[in-house]
Amino acid sequence: QVQLVESGGGLVQAGGSLRLSCAASGRTFSTYSMAWFRQAPGKDREFVAVISWNGGTTYYADSVKGRFTISRDNGKNTVYLQMNSLKPEDTAVYYCAARRGYVDTEVPRYDYWGQGTQVTVSS
Repeated sequence: QVQLVESGGGLVQAGGSLRLSCAASGRTFSTYSMAWFRQAPGKDREFVAVISWNGGTTYYADSVKGRFTISRDNGKNTVYLQMNSLKPEDTAVYYCAARRGYVDTEVPRYDYWGQGTQVTVSS
């Protein structure tokens, strides 16, 4: 079992930055691929970024490529999402997710989810 707790959300002006953190419980964190998804009101949950167990592979949604960076610290059981040049359309609840095995971009492929953290970008 893995428990995930996100933090770092908040209200920011367009063009600003935020860093989200996701702290994981358990001794097997380093064996999981970790991802960030987001869900805006009235929309489906969508993929944002993913990182492999050792940090060697990352993928990003086209909408955030070049602005967001995913990273992890296996010694601290934590994955991060650095978000720069934020836009109003980035407003959503951001979720951290974990899965055993290789990186994936599909919601159903993830076994564990955090409770989410709200990010609001004002224009």
